[in-house]
Amino acid sequence: MSKTRASAVERAPVPVQTATASIKDLPVVRSGLGIVSPLTAVDVKVRVDGQLQHIAFTEGQDVNAGDILATIDPRPYAAAVAQAQADYDKELAQLAQAKIDEARAQKLTTTGSGTTQAAQTAAAQVQVMDATAASGKAALDTAKLNLEFATITAPISGRVGLRQQQEGGILRTTDATGVVTVTQMRPIALEFALTQDDLPDLMEGQAKAQLSVSAYSRDGAKHLADGKLSAIDSQVDSSTGMVKLKAVFANDDLTLWPGELVTANITLRTDANSTVIPSSAIQNGQAGPYVFVVKPGNKVATASVTTGNAYAGLTAVTQGVSSGEIIVTSGQSRLADGTIVSTPGGDGKKLAATGEEAVQ
Repeated sequence: MSKTRASAVERAPVPVQTATASIKDLPVVRSGLGIVSPLTAVDVKVRVDGQLQHIAFTEGQDVNAGDILATIDPRPYAAAVAQAQADYDKELAQLAQAKIDEARAQKLTTTGSGTTQAAQTAAAQVQVMDATAASGKAALDTAKLNLEFATITAPISGRVGLRQQQEGGILRTTDATGVVTVTQMRPIALEFALTQDDLPDLMEGQAKAQLSVSAYSRDGAKHLADGKLSAIDSQVDSSTGMVKLKAVFANDDLTLWPGELVTANITLRTDANSTVIPSSAIQNGQAGPYVFVVKPGNKVATASVTTGNAYAGLTAVTQGVSSGEIIVTSGQSRLADGTIVSTPGGDGKKLAATGEEAVQ
């Protein structure tokens, strides 16, 4: 190869792709792995002993509070109500008789035909029978309540899980296992954690308005739902330096499921008028992060930069690059100060487009 041809090869421009630094409002977003949890989940247990006569729900069914889930054999409790009603009626009759006796004794005492002691005894007997009747009324109410408890109803609206008891089985109030679990699905909560370093921004943002939280699939590839931050834990876990957070989602379409692992993205604030470049443009050297800036004549020069927050493929640059400068985003491995470059893909707008759309 001749010397002339070698020089030509050395001067051949290096193909790269570029983007233009621009001014944008850049959201400050933090991510954390979280677990979907119901706001309420109730293990429905029996409140009276008896044989499980009928199960009225289908596994996985949506129910409303008050819907019948199952029934315990009600006959013993219906009989107890009848017995308590009869006892109460008897006590009311005895109370009525005691009042008649008291009135007669008082009349005799007034006319001088009876003694004061007899009148006082009759009055005391009325009080005794009145208390007895009150006790009978309480016993009747208890019997009626037990009869109601023989019908097991949903304590909350939600979704029933797999049944844990079978028809015909004998259930007791002391059983550790209930009939079924009812889980509230709408709305639903997401619990996740962020580092304690984010706590000041969390507190400041939440004081202004509820912060927005987005739920993504565990790998962060699929957007699932949007909700609001509802609570910040009252303490930081000293062993991990993390603070727990809870967000609430409407979950009308049931995209979130209790126990599911998801990625939570929370927007702490939005930094207005930030100078941003594609994150792929930033290189790391011994002196810190730097970028290649395309100068006049298509020559590149390195520029040390100070970076800020990153979001959706864009990174904020607080020092080192100004809006409008052209930055190399791909092909940096062959570059050095003064290298001449070519941009076959234009000015790299296609590379920057993804990040630009994400923050609009």
